[in-house]
Order: sequence, then structure tokens, then C-alpha cells
Amino acid sequence: MSVQEEKDSKNIKEKRTITGITYIIVTVLAVAGVVYQLYNAGFGRQAEIQLRSIHWAYMAFIGFLVYPAFGRSPRSRPSVMDWIFALAIFVTGLYVFLTWQEVAARLGFAIPRDVYFGIVAILLLLELVRRAVGMPLLIVVLCFIAFAFLGPYMPGAFIHRGVKLQGLIRVLYISTDGIYGIPIGISASYVILFIIFGSFLQECGGGKLFTDIAFGLVGKSAGGPAKSAVIGSVFIGMISGTAIANVVTTGIITIPLMKKNGYKAHTAGAIEAVSSTAGMIMPPVLGASAFMMAEIVGVPYSTVALAALFIAILFFLYLFVSVHLEAKKHGLKGLDPNTLPSVKQALKERGHLIIPLLILIGLIVVGRSPGNAVFWGIVFIILISSLRKNTRMGPKQIINAMRNGVINALPVAIACAGAGIITGIIALTGLGLRFSSILISLSGGVLILMLLLAMVSAIILGLGMPMSACYAILAVLTAPAIIRLGVTPLAAHYFLFFFGAISTITPPVGLSAIAAAGIAKADPMKTSFEAVRMGLVGFILPFMAIYKQGLLFLDTPVNIITSMVFCTIAVVALTFSTHGMIYRRLNIFERLLFLVPVIVVFFPTPLLVNLGAIGVGVVAFLLSRRGRPAEVTG
Repeated sequence: MSVQEEKDSKNIKEKRTITGITYIIVTVLAVAGVVYQLYNAGFGRQAEIQLRSIHWAYMAFIGFLVYPAFGRSPRSRPSVMDWIFALAIFVTGLYVFLTWQEVAARLGFAIPRDVYFGIVAILLLLELVRRAVGMPLLIVVLCFIAFAFLGPYMPGAFIHRGVKLQGLIRVLYISTDGIYGIPIGISASYVILFIIFGSFLQECGGGKLFTDIAFGLVGKSAGGPAKSAVIGSVFIGMISGTAIANVVTTGIITIPLMKKNGYKAHTAGAIEAVSSTAGMIMPPVLGASAFMMAEIVGVPYSTVALAALFIAILFFLYLFVSVHLEAKKHGLKGLDPNTLPSVKQALKERGHLIIPLLILIGLIVVGRSPGNAVFWGIVFIILISSLRKNTRMGPKQIINAMRNGVINALPVAIACAGAGIITGIIALTGLGLRFSSILISLSGGVLILMLLLAMVSAIILGLGMPMSACYAILAVLTAPAIIRLGVTPLAAHYFLFFFGAISTITPPVGLSAIAAAGIAKADPMKTSFEAVRMGLVGFILPFMAIYKQGLLFLDTPVNIITSMVFCTIAVVALTFSTHGMIYRRLNIFERLLFLVPVIVVFFPTPLLVNLGAIGVGVVAFLLSRRGRPAEVTG
């Protein structure tokens, strides 16, 4: 992605191209921080507050050097003020690391020295949020801080006794409930390590392996570049867990090929954005929000990953069939087979790089903590990549992987720290319980209305806000209300998690769609709306997961199997209906028939009714075989 394309994507924060002494300092600090965290994941037993404070100290320091303050700021070097801010926020993190035992001895009460350091830490965090994440999250954080101080003046159910400065600093700065709360803890314990894992895999050629496999498998079929984008983005997303990074990584290859193949610019961008979102919800790496979910719900991460698996497959299935139907509808062909990579050759040259990913998945499945599993995954990447000369990692590649991984993880860490302020204030003021009561009152205790309110809340919060911050807020404000209406906690949290992910393609500021539009040189708004059309099933699958919890493996074996069968048929039928195409263009009657299996799946209907709905879909399918041929230009 070029600098100009990044400037065109106004909501995607532009990093500096650091050089000289700044490059050396960032590299040294990043490597030191990664080694510290890898050692802790593999062998260490440090206190949570220590791990979180050191993690935030070095990430925030690098953040001020990497993200410029303003559009006119130098892009090749930090300013004097950037260095001052970086050193100051590093000291505030180091202060917590060094004094945590003293704070514990005085039962967490804040003294004047804590307050001074805390004020600096919070103000600098707000500035870093503005630079790296954007105004939407900054505004939300400021509103919550104002809410903490103005409690006695709040209306109705939002009134509380108010918080004094000393009490706010105690919670937000020297405890594990604010800046150093669960969100930054997830970033420190899991997210940074998984991003480093993905960075190592990319550095030794794993990204090229997955891309070559994708193009080799489907590149020559109708709409080949688009199908390759879907498969490649899912592969890359499985190890990155972040949609925007996925767009930038694979989009620079797939989007120009799609445009050359005949796709309109906004359609090519939309397909890449939705594909990257599919990768973000595909196990084993689901990003910061999934690790938070495991922590909050109190289940192993492997349970969360398993629950996400089949829903992610259905999302991928819908997108893949959609791409195929669109290609058939517009008469688009595949790529020249002579220009495509060989799957056999790709596996021969780099197939051994799949082994570390399988080891990572296996360790999680057998019960190892995600942090420990990714530690050994990285160790095995270094060892196994050395089996072939073209993938072998020397000291330079290892250092590059660590530095690039830290820089890629910056937006997540900064968003998590900002979300920590919000969750800390919610806990301090008791807002979570009040907000849940308000939602239940608004919905009248009707589950579907509650879910619709939760969906709207998730989409609104996700406008320009990272998924991790969006989910952290929803988990404490909205999830309890859904659970109180009888929904299983994991299903309730997964519902919110999924809509947090979908918000990355939702207009007007779906960040993944904007990033893809920048590469495609397309209109961001047009790209976002096209992405919603291509990913429409993403707005339906979370509801399916609530009403058919077998999709999340949260039911009896019989119900799990029947739920999967009926929902798979419903998703395929929905694809035919929304795109109006199978063997030929469908008329309105046929498209409505295909909606019947989709509607029935949401009701607790007996088996016979479900079979009848499927029968309606079969009739519609048979009708579609009559008439004109499939490939119709338009």
C-alpha cells in the first residue's frame, strides 16, 4: 500500500517511516520487549501488574515515535515533543512496575505521588489514542471520564455519587481495573505474541505459501482472483487475527488482479475487505476480543475457538459462493493457468511452514495456555524454517519479525489501554448493571428485541473504533442484559464479538473497507456498501448462533448436527436469494422461495417443518435449472 493510498484512506492512521537512531532505538526496545514477553510466556511467573505495565511502557514509548501528532508532522523523524512524551509515558509505566508491591502494602490507596504520575499517564494515553486509533475512541473515553466526575448531575438511572480525582487515579492507574485491566492484560499475555507469531511466519515465507496455494487451487476458475482473495485472506487471517493488516497484506496482490480480471474497483475492494473479516473470525487466532471473551466468560480459549469454527465456515461459504455467482452473472473468467503458481511446488518449497501452525493448534487443543502455545509455535517456526535455505531465518530476519510484529500490534495495544479506562469507570460507577436494566426495560424482556438493540449498539460503537475496544465496552454493558434473558454466556458474548468484527466493513467508517478502497482507488463509501452486500450473512449468523446454539457446539450432539445441516442449507439458500443467480438469473418468486429455509431456521420448529422448508428450497433449486444458461453478462 503506497503512502498516497494511505493518505486517501483518511481513517487509517499513517505510521512514520523511521530511520537512523530512531530506527535503532525502536528495534532494540521492540526486541527486548518481545524477548521479555516470550520468556514470560514460556517460563515466567511474573505478577500480572508487572507484565502489563512493562508491556504498556515499551509499546506506548514506541507508539509516540511511530505515530505523528498531526498530518503536517515530519514523516521521517519524531519531534522533540514526541521524544518527551515517549520518555514520560515510559516512566509512568516503569513507576507502576517498580512500586506495585508498595501499592499492595497500602491496600491500593493512592498517595499524591501516584496522582501526579497517574494524571500524566492518562493524559498521554489520551493523546496516543488520538494519534493511533482516532477521534471516535478518544471521544468515548473522554465522555466516560466526564461521566465519572459528573455523576450527581446525571439524569435518571445514570446518576451516581461521583468520583474524586484520587479515587479515579487509584482505579485507572495503580490497579488492574483501568489502564492495566483485562484489555491490556490480553494484549500483553496473548495478542502481542500471536501477532509476533504471524510476523515470524510472514518473514520466513508463510504468507507466500498461503497465497500461492490459494491462487493455485482456484485461480483458473470463474472469478479466480476473487476466490483466491477469499481463500488467501482466510489463510492469512487465521494467523494474524486483524482485518486491516490482512487487507493491506493480501490486498496489494489480490485487488489489482481482480480489477484486471474485470471486477469494478469498489467490488474488488469490498471482496478483499469481507474476506479479511472472514479471516479475523476464523480460528485459531481470533484477535484480542476472543482472548477477552475467554477471560470474561471464564472458559479455555480452545472452547472459544471451537465455538467460532462452524460460524466462520458458514461465513466463508457464503462469501465464496457469492463470489462465484457474481463471476457467473457478469461472465468473468479465471486467470491464465500458465501464470498461476503450482500448489505442488508451493508445498514442496514451503509446505513445512504449516507444521508450526499445526503445533500451535495442537497445543491449544490439549489445554496449554494460548501464550505458552504461541511461545512454542514461534520456537518451532525458527527451527522448522531452517530446514530449507529459502525459508531459513537468520538474525536479521528474526529481528525484523520482532520489530514488525510490535509495530503491527501498536493499534491493538493502544485501543486496549483506552478501553481499560472505559471498563474501569464502568466498574467504579456501577454503570454496567444500570445499563443492563435499561436495555431489558427497552426490549420489554423480549429476546429478539434485545438482540436487535445489542446489534445496533455494536455497530454504532464499531464506527471507527477497533474491534477490541468495541467488544470490551459491549462485554460489560450489553452482555449481562442478554444473559439475563436466558442466553448462554458464551453465546451472548460471541454475538457481540461477531458484530464487533462486522463493524469493520459497516459504513460510514468501516476501517477494513476504507483500507481496501485505498488500495483499489475506489470510493470508500461505495466500497463499504458493496462490502455489506457481499457480507450480508454476517448480520444474520450471530442471530443463528443464539437460536441454534448447536452451531457453537453448546448443545446435544443431535442438535449440533441438525443445527449445522439446517443452517448450512439456509446460508446457501440465502446466497442464491440475495444474488438472484444459480444456473440463470432468478425471478422474484424464486428468490422469495429461497428465503423460506432462512426464515424457518430462527424458529423452534419441529424437524418436519425444517424438512418442509428445505423441500421448498429444493423446489426453487429445480426451478432455477430451467431456462437460459448461467453465464449472462450484465
